[in-house]
Amino acid sequence: MAEIRFISTAAVVPKNPRGSTTRMELTPWELQFLPHGPIQKGLLFRRPKLLLQEHGFIMGHLKNSLERTLDLFYPLAGRLGTTVNADDDTTCFFISCNGAGVPFIHAAADGFTVGDVLDPVYVPDEIVSSFFPLNGARKNHHGVAEPLLAVQVTELVDGIFIGCTMNHVVADGTSFWHFFNSWSEISRGSDMISRYTPIFERGYMPVRIPQSALVFSGLPSSPTRERVFHFRKETIAGLKAKANAETATDRISSLQALLAHFWRSVTRNRRLPEDQETTYMLQIGMRSRVDPPLPEQYFGAAVQAGIVTMKVGELLHLGLGRVAWKMNEMISTFTEEEASKFCESWAKNPRPVLPREMVVSNALMASSSPRFNVYGNDFGWGWGRPVAVRSGGGNKCDGKTTIFEGSEEGSIDIEACLSPSTLEAMMEDAEFMNAVTL
Repeated sequence: MAEIRFISTAAVVPKNPRGSTTRMELTPWELQFLPHGPIQKGLLFRRPKLLLQEHGFIMGHLKNSLERTLDLFYPLAGRLGTTVNADDDTTCFFISCNGAGVPFIHAAADGFTVGDVLDPVYVPDEIVSSFFPLNGARKNHHGVAEPLLAVQVTELVDGIFIGCTMNHVVADGTSFWHFFNSWSEISRGSDMISRYTPIFERGYMPVRIPQSALVFSGLPSSPTRERVFHFRKETIAGLKAKANAETATDRISSLQALLAHFWRSVTRNRRLPEDQETTYMLQIGMRSRVDPPLPEQYFGAAVQAGIVTMKVGELLHLGLGRVAWKMNEMISTFTEEEASKFCESWAKNPRPVLPREMVVSNALMASSSPRFNVYGNDFGWGWGRPVAVRSGGGNKCDGKTTIFEGSEEGSIDIEACLSPSTLEAMMEDAEFMNAVTL
């Protein structure tokens, strides 16, 4: 097993921040993530055979372009701040835009190759986790003393891995990839980003959280392994057509059909009693579901958890279409009214949901989205597009699934963290594996 060798660490700060805000209040959507781990996502690049630039040049280029990107995303260089209210024993959290800096870590995985990441059936999670900064038992509320964003660039024998750890209170997946996409575009030489400049303003008053609600605990521990399942565009289209045909509708989406197919296989191979309940928790993006919709430029976290629950027997015997339709029905309940109700209720009675409360027996949890631009991140030094995306160890447990766009147009990857016995059984499940591209 290769070991990580740390070469240097530098604090990157915005030189000319494009804003004057010094304090940003946090919304209930954001504060709910205080007990959870940060977002950890990274991209793997293969070194071209003919390369003029040395690693020293590339590291300097990445650091300089990160500095320019932070001019636009300047709150990420800050820290969480707190105001303790002695009158009612509560605490208010906010983002302090103090420019404390973003750690930029240069590391090397001596003897480790791109193939060592891509070729194994299972993700080599120990080494991949070491490609990310701020590992360990860190949670988002630690952002009071620790960076809201940290970057680690790890050299491999024939490639590099760019890993980012971002506090989940500050951003959801949409905003995480907004930052990553902007950084790669600025690294390619753009003076301005083509997508949109982030907007950080919020119309919320400080939320007072009782001290009794700030006692946090971590995820339960159990043996797991990880595997990335790849589904081609044509296969997904077939699952969607089947699901819609079985329910005489055209409203089931490609992702709903694919996740229903995945859920049925996991449940089948967990060998659960048919009278037990099983759940799938999805993160529902709320930006377009409020009235008026949040602007495209909004940077922050704007998601709510939606849960689909079925009896195991129903899930396995009612067919793909019925399962996908249950997901569709659940998602449709997340209206503007539901968004307002959630935020108003949470602000009156704030209670961050503990990770252990989200991990229900026989459950699956999905994060990220195939809509996020992963493979368009060309940093412009001649290495081209990434060859893979991987996530770090934050928030991993039995049942966690991370959804990414695939490397081919229209394809989808599901990074699954499951018990070893479940994964092994799934790979022998012909109904499931017939849809997987090896």
